[in-house]
Amino acid sequence: MECLSFQNLQALSALLSPQQDEDEEDNKNVSAYAQMGPGNIGPPPRQDKEVSTAYAKNSSNNIWSEEEVAEGPQYDDLADPRPQPEYEIILKQSVGTEDLFLGLSGKDPSSMCCEAMVVKIKLPDTKATDVILDVKEKFLDMRAPKYKLGLHLPHPIHSEEGKAQFFSEREELEVTLLLKRPIDCIVMQ
Repeated sequence: MECLSFQNLQALSALLSPQQDEDEEDNKNVSAYAQMGPGNIGPPPRQDKEVSTAYAKNSSNNIWSEEEVAEGPQYDDLADPRPQPEYEIILKQSVGTEDLFLGLSGKDPSSMCCEAMVVKIKLPDTKATDVILDVKEKFLDMRAPKYKLGLHLPHPIHSEEGKAQFFSEREELEVTLLLKRPIDCIVMQ
């Protein structure tokens, strides 16, 4: 391998560095259309205050605005003063010995392999007969005398299949919903 001398390095640097004097002279001779690029397509950007305030609103950490959420607003009752109860969403999957010890079925702990969703709702000072429950494909609506819960579900479910059970000793409503998975027709190996 041959070593480059200092003069050779300077010559290489001069060759690779942009020559501004020649570029400016060349740009004067080139027509205005040849100097345009992709950023010049369309109307020029507006520089008024409306654009900057709209950008400031969109530059927050929110990934969507409230106006973009269209599903379930018919269940929202802003005049209802009842508080939302504490709840927990748990995903379930059926696991057998072939999964646990041998790993033969190809299941993993991800939510893709889950078959059901359990929603546990704490309802202190509530009777089972006072609870009204309505379940849609992507929305759970629970009403009680002291509480209300409008919950957008993280996965679509079979609204006709599922069960609800009220545990008086824990004062908790447990709703088990079967997940509607679009990839059920694909056999995972």
